[in-house]
Formats: sequence, C-alpha cells, structure tokens
Amino acid sequence: MQRRRFVQTGIGVVGGVLLAAKAASAMPATGSGGGDRPWSMPEEGEPHKRTWMAFGASAAYGDVLPEAQRNLASIAQAIARFEPVSMLVRPEEMDIARGLIGGANVELVPAALDDLWMRDTGPVFVKGGGGKAGVDFNFNGWGNKQAHGQDARVAGLVAGRAGARTVSTELVLEGGGIEVDGEGTAIITESCVLNANRNPGWSKADVEAELDKLLGLKKIIWLPGIAGQDITDGHTDFYARFARPGVVVAALDTDPKSYDHDVTKRHLEILKTATDARGRQVQVEVIKAPTQVRSEYKTKDFAAGYINFYVCNGAVIAPEFGDAEADSAAKSTLARLFPNRQIVQVNIDGIAWGGGGIHCTTQQEPVD
Repeated sequence: MQRRRFVQTGIGVVGGVLLAAKAASAMPATGSGGGDRPWSMPEEGEPHKRTWMAFGASAAYGDVLPEAQRNLASIAQAIARFEPVSMLVRPEEMDIARGLIGGANVELVPAALDDLWMRDTGPVFVKGGGGKAGVDFNFNGWGNKQAHGQDARVAGLVAGRAGARTVSTELVLEGGGIEVDGEGTAIITESCVLNANRNPGWSKADVEAELDKLLGLKKIIWLPGIAGQDITDGHTDFYARFARPGVVVAALDTDPKSYDHDVTKRHLEILKTATDARGRQVQVEVIKAPTQVRSEYKTKDFAAGYINFYVCNGAVIAPEFGDAEADSAAKSTLARLFPNRQIVQVNIDGIAWGGGGIHCTTQQEPVD
C-alpha cells in the first residue's frame, strides 16, 4: 500500500486562464453560515450536485503521463454515468482532454494547475443556515514539498464557480486528510494535520475547536498515521473511510516489509474500540491490499489499496489492480457495504504509479 506523490519544479502561468486569488467573498470561520444553523460537512454518500476533478497531471509523470491522463478520463467517465463532472484543464491540454473524455456529462473548465489532486486542492464544501460554502484550507503543497502556486488558488476558483462563498481559516489541511460521517464524527491522522509543516503550534484541542466551527465536528477519532514516508504524511483516505455513520472501512497492509504494516494494525486497534459522536461503537470492516499489480507500472511507491474509493450518486467508483482474487474480494465487500449503489471498478495504474487513488482525484459538491 505504498504511496508517494511526486515533487515538481513548477508550472508557468498561462494567459487566458481562469485564476482565483482568495475570493473577495471569503468569510472567516465564525461557526455559522449566515443563519442560525452552524456549518456542517455532509457525508460523501449524501446527494451530490456534481464532482470536481483536475486534468492536471504534472510533468513529473514522464512517460507515464499519457496513462495518468487516460486514468483521469476513465474516472470522470465512470462518475459521469451517475452525476455531472466539472474538470479543470490547462488550456494547452484541452484538446487532449476532449479527445479522451468526449462530451459524456463532463464540463471542461480552463484553469492553471500544478497537479491533479482535487481532493487536496479543492474546497471542502459545507452547508448551513446561509446556504452552501467552500472551506479553503490553505493548500501548501503538503508541507511545502511541491510547487503549488496555481493549486493554492483552486479552492477559491472552484467555490466561486459553484456559486458558493469561501470560508477562510488559518488551519492548513487537505481534503484527503479528513473523513467525516456527516453526523459530527471525523477520522483524522495526527501525522498530517498536527505536523509542524502545516500547523506549527496547533494542539489537538485547537484543531478540534476550529473543525467544530468549520465542519460541525463534535468527535474526532485520531489515528497516528505515519509522517515522512509519502508526500502527504499519511492521509486518512488511504487508511479509513466511512461507509455510513457507525461503519468504517479500514485498510490492512499484510506485508511485514511495508512501512504501513504496523501502522495499519495500530489503526485497526484504535478503530475497533472507538465510538462516534453519538456514542455508538464503530463497526470496522477490513479490506486487504492486493498482493500483486500489473508489472508495467509496478514500483515500490505504487499506491495499491482499495480504501481510496469514491462514493457518488448511485455508485462507488473503486480501483482494480489486476489481482483477480483481491479485486473481487474488495468489490464484494463494497457491494455488501453499499447495497444500493453500483460498484464500478476502474484501472488506475497511472494514478497509482503517481502515489494516489480515485478519491484523491475527486471532490464532491453537495446539492444546495
């Protein structure tokens, strides 16, 4: 279940591109949406208005770049069967995107981009008494590990295009670092959010208070994660996901040589004794990583895990890695946990080669 996202040297600004600095309508995290109801982040399985993506694979992909682009197109097409997709695209890559994606319910939006990880660069959408807003969590390249001048603007750009106000905060956090159940519970890795490369001086209590204001969180289940092994410092969405309130799908890396082996075992111990914001004992379902992947893209950093799936309207979009037994087992588990959704498996070898998964490439916009 190794993962890594590549460092790049930067992408130049292109003329005639949609750019967004901090939105003029940005507002502080006051804990209210302009009405008498606080902000709340909906669970991913609640109805979406659309999915946001970025056709922004960096030059660091080298010879794998065409495969990564094909994977992004396949993910977008799979989601577009169930809900609209809006995808940011560099103007110079617009013809490539059109050729791969076509007009299959996918809107292509010109924008300057550094990379493709919309989960981390895009806004985290919240709802409240004043309507819908997007939280800008100050993307800083996963602790200044990667050039991010363009991607730092993506949250404001997407929120504005969605017609949502931007909620500001001093907290630095990526969407892949937090998982919520929509009822006040979140799972967060300490290695990411409490890392000095993002939030120096912030305590757990500080983070919890801010996320209560921003996302309506009343209970955080803290997992240790592991810092310094991949560029994200151990995002939650590779370790544990909510299938629904009270039910968590968790990863187990069975390879004793993997740096994730011990930490995933520790995560399971924590989750199996955890309770949520409503006091319920958390039910934990385990999905093991594949034991083999297709040789063409296999590297020690290949992100071979099933937890990084994406829940859209009527479906779960999940990876397959060419391990017939493990792919089938993962699909069966997801089908059991999401009985009212289709399970659609997609080859994402190029994305996984770059250290990410399907969830990393997407960001849901809830219905108004």
